[in-house]
Amino acid sequence: MTLLQLEGVSVRFGERAAVDAVDLAVAEHEVVCVLGPSGSGKSTLLRVVAGLQQVSGGRVLLGGADQAGVPVHRRGVGLMFQDHQLFPHRDVGSNVSFGLRMRRAGRSSYAAEVAQLLELVGLPGAQGRAVASLSGGEQQRVALARALAPSPRLLMLDEPLGQLDRGLRERLVVELRGLFSRLGTTVLAVTHDQGEAFALADRVVVMRDGRIAQAGTPLQVWQRPASEFVARFLGFENVVPAVVSGTGAATVWGRVPVPAGSPEGEQRLLIRPAGVALCAAGLRCEVVSRTFRGTHVALLLRPEAGPVLEAECGLAGAPAVGDRVAVTFTPAEVVVLPPPTP
Repeated sequence: MTLLQLEGVSVRFGERAAVDAVDLAVAEHEVVCVLGPSGSGKSTLLRVVAGLQQVSGGRVLLGGADQAGVPVHRRGVGLMFQDHQLFPHRDVGSNVSFGLRMRRAGRSSYAAEVAQLLELVGLPGAQGRAVASLSGGEQQRVALARALAPSPRLLMLDEPLGQLDRGLRERLVVELRGLFSRLGTTVLAVTHDQGEAFALADRVVVMRDGRIAQAGTPLQVWQRPASEFVARFLGFENVVPAVVSGTGAATVWGRVPVPAGSPEGEQRLLIRPAGVALCAAGLRCEVVSRTFRGTHVALLLRPEAGPVLEAECGLAGAPAVGDRVAVTFTPAEVVVLPPPTP
């Protein structure tokens, strides 16, 4: 069942469309992450759903009810910001119970529910701790407990892990995924970090210039980017013009095999680094850089013609900078992208 429905939602600031005729549905118990670069409209979209930003056009429906004119505190949504926005003069328990008071629960229920929420987010017994004594990760957990306290029908996260170091981010995103799964929480999150989004979400929505560029499961978006913009946003750089015919494509790197059934004619071709394979004979390249990535070595190769190529190889026998190598291409790692629109 659909919980959140956006129908043609637009937000304009003067002549600029921050959000441009967006249609989006979020099902109950689904975790959706909205990705995009700065200025793509993702945070504005979140503010629209929360009721913090008026729309210039379109409708926001929650549980089938139009939210036009419904104030923030009556929408039944929880919102957690990147900067936590905890009350520094209150202890942890008071911060969490603030969410319960917003729900107008009886005061006698605060202590038990606060204890339960802190246990849920991994901070058992922290009720009396001062906010200033908490680490960044602990503050994030308190902010989450406060957002969950009113039992919102929709939880919205705005760059929830953006201020944390990488190791803590990776650990917390796994915990959040498990927590939302156990609780059956419906989540709409925005982030610029695709690793965070892909680890957390059931569905990923990529935005560009106020519009949805692609939506799908993390696997679908990763394996089949819908455009050159999406491919490059995900970090893929091996994109060149191509003329596809049959099972191959003519490119500046020579003929590249493509998956069967690929659209023919003038296209754009993406070759993932994992699909650039070192071999005995093939396209000749010079190794211009190599970077250890833990499980593999990332190579930057300069071919005899065309732009540089990103490649990956195993740790054993990885070539050195300055070495001459030959490469071939694996069709399973080749994606035919549509040509850019005029």
